[in-house]
Amino acid sequence: MPAFLFLHGVAILVWLVLEYDLKAVFKKVSDGTYNTADRRIKWVWFLVGCLLLLYSIFLPLQLGTAWFYAGLAVCLVGLIIYEVAYATWPNTPSREPITKGPYRFSRHPVYIGIFVQLIGVGIASASWTFLLLAAVLIFLWRFLAFAEERICLERYGNSYREYMNRTPRWIGIPK
Repeated sequence: MPAFLFLHGVAILVWLVLEYDLKAVFKKVSDGTYNTADRRIKWVWFLVGCLLLLYSIFLPLQLGTAWFYAGLAVCLVGLIIYEVAYATWPNTPSREPITKGPYRFSRHPVYIGIFVQLIGVGIASASWTFLLLAAVLIFLWRFLAFAEERICLERYGNSYREYMNRTPRWIGIPK
């Protein structure tokens, strides 16, 4: 069984969760502008992500091994984080930053959910190459997170600045 099925399952579940208010979600995602450097990083991120997805099609999961079961558990934790974070989007008015649910503990819980899922797939397939590509993708997310925070500051002003002051960028206990 290819590792892609773990990632493909994520895409199907996201679609099902977001189907009821996709318009609100896309409005949140498309707000803001990226500068030239941000767009370049986004393109590199996109290419690495495509390479990772393509590689996962041919990467077998290590079924019946401890690697598989450990990776499956990690992947499911990431999936839960990811889904709960996305489910928060449609319930927040577009003129306000998202600050509820997992966004109380992290300014980027979607990235954290995907990060945990990718680590889970890397473990379940026992592939150092997959984990290395995932690490590159995660490194690039760091720069995209900075850009998104800049855009949110421009859009939401002091309310986002207050949110940034009380909520860690990646994960932690809010102040």
